[in-house]
Amino acid sequence: MAKRTFFITGTDTDVGKTVVATGLIETANQAALSTAAIKPVAAGCELTESGMQNTDALLLQAAASYSLSYQQVNPITLKLAVAPHIAAAQEGKTLSASRLSGFCRGLTLLPIDILFIEGAGGWRVPLNNRETLADIPKQLNSEVILIVGLTLGCINHALLTAQAIRDDGLRLAGWVGNILYPDMPCLDENIDTLKRLIPESCLGVVPWLGDMSPKQVASYVSLPN
Repeated sequence: MAKRTFFITGTDTDVGKTVVATGLIETANQAALSTAAIKPVAAGCELTESGMQNTDALLLQAAASYSLSYQQVNPITLKLAVAPHIAAAQEGKTLSASRLSGFCRGLTLLPIDILFIEGAGGWRVPLNNRETLADIPKQLNSEVILIVGLTLGCINHALLTAQAIRDDGLRLAGWVGNILYPDMPCLDENIDTLKRLIPESCLGVVPWLGDMSPKQVASYVSLPN
């Protein structure tokens, strides 16, 4: 049974959740901890010889030490690369937090040390008219790791998201800064401000280096205490 479960969320879409998640998985692997990963719903999937698949989910599948089928890693696939509830509506599907958290809960029963769950977009992305992705970690009572896309506006986005996580009664286990642009103005000052205003631990800052392997990312991040 998984000893710890981390839900990976971001301050926005395209802030590097998967890049950082694979680095955290690799960090755990290097510490001789067994890992599994799941992206319960993915929008922006493509038809392959093996069926509908998502690039981010494939990266999570490859990074984890415990071998899972693609269906276990990404049980709900949606074609359109938009908010999940909109993509689901386009395909005549209905999303629910209980079903998605059920997929995750099944993997917590595996003989592993850590289960990583990657969300889609940010903390309050809708699943339907009543629920958001935040309801998944709430139902699982999982710890949360926040990926902060370091760009103009990141301080506001990070503080609001961190507060929303706390208000939902969950433990923010830490945050990781991911530099999105090589020439961001006042980068160091932004990072220092985030470290000062977010009481939870900074688990690392990932530099802008283009495509990086999980091993490269792992050298910049650490696991929460």
